[in-house]
Amino acid sequence: MSEILVLITTESSRLKANNLSKFIIQKRIAACVSLKDIFSIYEWRGKIEECEEVEITIKSTPAFKKEIITFIKEKSSYEVPQIIYKEFNSYNEYLNWVNKSLL
Repeated sequence: MSEILVLITTESSRLKANNLSKFIIQKRIAACVSLKDIFSIYEWRGKIEECEEVEITIKSTPAFKKEIITFIKEKSSYEVPQIIYKEFNSYNEYLNWVNKSLL
């Protein structure tokens, strides 16, 4: 495996983001999850919404993409969760650590 998967989603609170992140790590479908407080503005059902959210950045391998997406869709507090992902080349030692974390 020569690439890592970086997937970004959001949650409506720090508690929900922490819980989702811990479950992902415990299931060993990601090596690392980073959380960042953000402020979002978006249109939802014809209204402009503004809210504080937590951005969740998940680092894994492409082999776990489908499982992570399914998990987020099942566990997210949002009706339509943000799920954005891309595969990246990685520094070999970091990639090795990611792969070992998922065994």
